Formats: sequence, C-alpha cells, structure tokens
Amino acid sequence: MKHKDIVSQMTLEEKAAFLGGAGEWSTYAFPRLKVPEMIMSDGPHGIRRQAGAGDHLGLNESLPATCFPTAATMANSWDEALGEKVGVALGEEAKALGVNILLGPGLNIKRSPLCGRNFEYFSEDPYLAGKMAASYVRGIQSQGVYSCIKHFAVNSQEERRMAMDSVVDERTLREIYLTGFEIAIKEGGAKSIMTSYNMVNGTYANENEHLLKDILRGEWGYDGIVITDWGGSNDHVAGVKAGSELEMPQPGFGSARELLNAVSEGRLKEEELDERVDALLHAVLETTEAAKGHGDKFDIEAHHNLARRAAAESAVLLKNEDDILPIKSGTKVAVIGEFAFTPRYQGAGSSVVNTTKLETVEGAIKSDSHFDVVGMAKGYERNDKPNDELLTEPVELSKKADVVLFFFGLDEISESEGLDRKHMKLPKNQMVLLEKLAAENKNIVGVISAGSSVELDCEKHLKGILHTYLSGQAGAKAALDILAGRVNPSGKLAETYPMKYEDVASSNYYPAKERTSEYREGIYVGYRYFEKAGVSVRYPFGFGLSYTEFSYEGLTIDRDGVSFTITNKGDMDGAEVAQLYVSLPGAKVFRPQKEMKGFAKVFLRAGETKRVTIAFDERTFRYYDVKKAGWAIESGTYEIGVGGSSADIRLKGQIELTGDGAASPYDEKKIAPYISGDLKNVPDEAFSELLGRDIPDGRWTSDLTANDAICQLKNSRSGFFRFVYGRLEAMRKKSEEAGKPDLNILFIYNMPFRAMAKMSGGAVDMKMVDGMVKAVNGHFWGGLATVIKGYFANKSANKKYEKLLYGDGKQ
Repeated sequence: MKHKDIVSQMTLEEKAAFLGGAGEWSTYAFPRLKVPEMIMSDGPHGIRRQAGAGDHLGLNESLPATCFPTAATMANSWDEALGEKVGVALGEEAKALGVNILLGPGLNIKRSPLCGRNFEYFSEDPYLAGKMAASYVRGIQSQGVYSCIKHFAVNSQEERRMAMDSVVDERTLREIYLTGFEIAIKEGGAKSIMTSYNMVNGTYANENEHLLKDILRGEWGYDGIVITDWGGSNDHVAGVKAGSELEMPQPGFGSARELLNAVSEGRLKEEELDERVDALLHAVLETTEAAKGHGDKFDIEAHHNLARRAAAESAVLLKNEDDILPIKSGTKVAVIGEFAFTPRYQGAGSSVVNTTKLETVEGAIKSDSHFDVVGMAKGYERNDKPNDELLTEPVELSKKADVVLFFFGLDEISESEGLDRKHMKLPKNQMVLLEKLAAENKNIVGVISAGSSVELDCEKHLKGILHTYLSGQAGAKAALDILAGRVNPSGKLAETYPMKYEDVASSNYYPAKERTSEYREGIYVGYRYFEKAGVSVRYPFGFGLSYTEFSYEGLTIDRDGVSFTITNKGDMDGAEVAQLYVSLPGAKVFRPQKEMKGFAKVFLRAGETKRVTIAFDERTFRYYDVKKAGWAIESGTYEIGVGGSSADIRLKGQIELTGDGAASPYDEKKIAPYISGDLKNVPDEAFSELLGRDIPDGRWTSDLTANDAICQLKNSRSGFFRFVYGRLEAMRKKSEEAGKPDLNILFIYNMPFRAMAKMSGGAVDMKMVDGMVKAVNGHFWGGLATVIKGYFANKSANKKYEKLLYGDGKQ
C-alpha cells in the first residue's frame, strides 16, 4: 500500500465513510490525519464547478469557464495534438477552480444515432475514440488534475439507463466497446474511470468483476481509482469487492454501515476495504499536492482563442457545389436562422458550461467587413412550433442576396442527457423555411449545429453545407472564418451519416424495450455495418471536403507500418486526414469489410509534398478469439488501404501475416447473418450462438423491484402510484413541448427506486426503499409503515455513526 501509515490510523468507521461522497462533488476530509477533501467536477468540454449548492444535473449555475467544442465535434478534427492542447487548458481551469478530478472525457461508442448523449462522445469507431480520449487525458493530467474517463461500459442509451441490462457478446464487448477505454488507459494514462449506470450481461457495471477485476485491473494493469456515476451504485459492498473506490454523490452513512456489516459478517475482508481506501487516499493526496501554489485565475482570452481554433479545425465541409465556398469578399449575403442569433453550441445536461464569453453569428458578422449583409432574420422558432409570421422576412431577404447563409440544426430538446431522440429528422419548421428560401434563391449555404448525425434529405436545397457540430463558445467566428476562406476546412466525419435511420444496423434493437438492450448487430457498428451489408450512405465515415485537393502516391508497407506521400495540388494551404484501413478477404472468422486502424493529420502548404508514416500497433490486425479467451491474429494476406475516408481509398497494398488464431469458434450455419451482413433481423438462434449462451429474458416482472425505473410506475398495482406516474409524464411532456429539457424531471423519470438511497445524503436507506417498492406493488399501508419505521431507524443509526466519526472532536 502507498499510504499504509495513514490507513493504519483510520478507524473502521472512517474507512467505510471515506468510500462514499461527503457532498455532491466532494469526498470526506479527515483533518486529524491531514487528509483534505477532494473536489470533482463535470467537464468533458468545460469545467462545471458549482460554488454554491451543488447538483449533478447542472440546474444550479456554475463558475465561468471556457466552453470548448464537445467531444463529438473535436473528434472531427482527428488531431491528437489539438486534443492534448484542449486537455491542458481544461486542466489549467480545473486547477484554478479548485477541482481535483475532471469527470471526462466520455468515450462511449455511438452505437445508435438516437442516443441523446452522443454529443458527449467521440465516435462510432473505438480506435478514433480511444486516441482522441487519450490525448485529452494526457493534457488534463499534465496539470496534476485527474481525468476520469467515462462511462465504463456499454452505455448506449439514456432512457432507463439506470435500470437496463446491455446484453452483448464477449467479442463485440472487447473489440467495439472496450478498446477505446483500453487506449485511453494504456496510452493516455488515465488515473480515474467512471462506471456506467447500466448492467453489463446481468451485473451492474460498478460491481462487475469481469470488467473491473479481470479486464481493467488484470489485463490492462490499471492502478487508478474507480468512481460510480452519480447514483449509479447498486450494491456498495459488491462494488468495493469488485474494485470500485468511490460511491457518489452522497449516499450518507447507510452505505458505510453496509460495509461495516459486511466486514463484521466476513463477506468483505478488511484488507479489501483497506486497498480501496489506500487507492482513494493516493488520488486525494496526489492531486492536492499538485495543486499547491496555483492561482485561481486562467488566461480567458488564450483559452477562448484555443476554443475558436478547435472549432475551426473540427468543422466539416460536406458539400461545395459550384465552389460556392469560400464566399468572395463583398458578396451580398442574407443571414437566416434562429441559431445565428442564439447559437446551439453545447449539449444539455450535466455537461452544461457557464461560458466566460459567447460569440454569436449575429454579433460577429456585423464587424466582419468580408460580408455585405443585406439583412438578418430568425425565420423559425427554436422548439419546432410552426409560425407563418416568421417566414415572410427571410424569404424577402433571400431575394436581395447573392448567397443565403442558413443556420439550422437540432435544438436542445433533441439532444440531452436523460432522453434519447425519437428519430433522425431535422425540425420540420426549419425544413419548411428552407424550401421557401430555395424557391427564391438557389445559392444557399447551410450551416448545421447538431451533436450527432441527422437525416439530410434537405441537401438538395443547399449548394454548400458546413457542419459545425456543437462548436463551443467561440464557434461563431470560427464558422465565419471558414465561410470567408480565412480558414481552410479540414474536419472529417467521426461517424457515418446514413440516408435514413432505418438503415442503421441497430435500428430494430434500439432502444431497449423493457429490461434488456440486445446488441444483436454485434461488431457491425457504423461503417462496419454499412460496408458489410452494402448499404448506401449519405456521407461515409472519415468524409470531409477541403478548399484544396490532395493526392496520394508511393505506398510502401513493411512489418512496422505504412508510408506514402501526400501532395497539396491546390493553391491554398490546408490539412488532410489520411486514414489507414485493414481488411482480410476470405477470413475464416467473420469480420467487417475493413476497419480503420490508424490516421495522421498532415498540414501542407500549397504545392507542398510530405512523406507520411502510420505505424502498425498491437491492435492493427487483432480480433478477440472467444474460444481461447484472448486476442489473436488470423493468418492470411491482409489488404492495406490508405485514403481520405472509408469510401475513398487512394492507395492499396498487401501484407502476409502468420498469425496465432484458432479455428472459428462459431457454428457458421447458426451465425449466417454475421457472415453475410444481413443484420437487421438477427434470429434468436444466431444471437444465442454469438453470445455463447441462452438469450436472457428481458421482460419486466409483474412486481416492480428496487432496480426498476420510476417511469415504470405506469405498471404499478397501486392506482395512487399510477396517478403519480401520470403527473410525472405530463410534466415531462410539458418540458419537451417548451423546447427545453427539464433535467430534474428526466432524471427522476429514468432513475430506479434504489437511487433514492444513493442520492439523498443519507435521508433514505435501502430498507426504506424496500418499503416504497412494497407500496408500489399494491401493499400501500404495509409499505408506508416500513418507510416510516425505516425513517426513524435510519435517522437514529445516522446519528450514532456521526458520533462515532466525529464525536471525539478530532475531525
């Protein structure tokens, strides 16, 4: 142990309390042992440090901080060096605001475009997600602040996220959903990790020994700390035994008493408790020491400028018909769209940042002499309500303009923590306006703001499309810089844009209908599916246009990697993202047509040529062999492709490898869909063969349990609780109609009953939760009596524990 001297001086009560939060964002301090509190803060793309009353949903205002582009945006930069710079800035701000652990970045895989939190995640591809996350981690931790990567693991759904079981086969788990975390730990050196709310194959992530012991600490050699998501603990004793250090946010002494009872009864060894306490102590002391002597200021202007650079390098040019972009100086432009006035620049939920400053297109373009603005109009309401009165002004302006700049995209209610999208379509009122504009002016450039992929049938009305994603507080000027040609766009899509949602492999399996979310599509996520199944897409993975052209030549391949030359053939400086893809034709073990296994972002001046090298690594050729329960390489002749996207392979070559893979572990007749790519309706027999076991029964039980979500009150045996559900549902719908997500309602709606005992600061314990569940299941008075009795018993027990912890006056 690293801090045996301190651990040996702690009482058992202190140790047990230490493994639970003391407040919404803090750990317990022990002054007599010179152990300070440790502060955590949300912050995947900006610090959300709440100085007053804390809440994990972002309801109470936080201290001003720089709002950088979200992870979904930054992934489009494919620039690890830039990611590290943003990480350094995040670490600097965290330290200035007194934060020890920054809760981010998030790197869950974009299994479905409908996940409401996709804006917080990097990519559909685990390699790109891992590399970008690792860059953030290196930057953040260079400042002595811990980066807490999240949410571990297989967290792809927001609705009922705390009461849902992700059913996934081992190969898919390893290759798709864990690889990004592995890279962030091995290459980024992440020192903390947050477990997800959901179960993984029947066991909650925070107490899943296969995830936390076998893989995380065993195979990956992780020696950092594990933190629950806020309210994500199910069985605290099981979590500690599995290797989880900290239960958040503020479970009170009920959880501590559970640990004491487990030690007393021999279900938990005190040595196991000490290991977790020691690891947590190390995090507290290391981050506190690193913060000594720092100031409480950071360079607001420098960070704002970095945010602008990040936004500019992450924007993706999707269409440029007739070279309508860049817009020539003096061109008469009409600025249309509510987003030009009130930008959509970040997601909704626990990641909301209180910006140090905020640019808008309306404000920025007025002082930009490059554009001759004939007028500006909002044109539509943000919450998709039709309003014909708003249509007249923008249509008239479009008649006066040479080019219409149309700002549009998804609003806040479309993408938020706590809810998932119902479809991939853009707001109808925006499309109505666009059609009217197109009838008057054919020169329309669309500027999209959205945190994940959308259906873009509207591209037929647009000559140019610039996708800025959610570009942070400095995104407005970054977009204008690209539109004016001061910056050459270099972003490439980190996710595929399908023609329609029904084309997505998981569309028939998402979201989870009741308890289980079946990952029947297996390893075929994103481009891996579209190419395997031969499904046409709107824009392929890795796609992005430039104002110049790049040519590729001279591919050479050896055991260490590939090298080739790229030439900028145009007359404008620019950057190209060269991508390495690997495939194995005739493979004995089914696999995608190709997989992205490396990339390099290369800046080239006009006419310049550079030699580029992309190295192979341990992940380049591997697959997970479930028969030998380990990674393997299949022998064969691998095709190596290099190009500008998954669909734009410019150079090809081959390499012969002798591997160590075994025969296919599957009955090929049973897994035919995974061989052919016909994955939209995978039969039970095929999915069961992939799982290697029977498919679990995913139906809800007739009686609700402590692990069922509050929204399941609609199935309650009690008329009173069905009424409560009706009121909750009405409030949820009202917030959606208003166009702004009510995060408090959404959290309550989706959380399980047990979360009341984990997020009430000790006011509720699990015995009281059992009484609530009893009442919900039709035994109202008996359940109520259990709750009342439990309340007084819990209050008395808390006082006794508090006296044991603080009664001697030493704390």
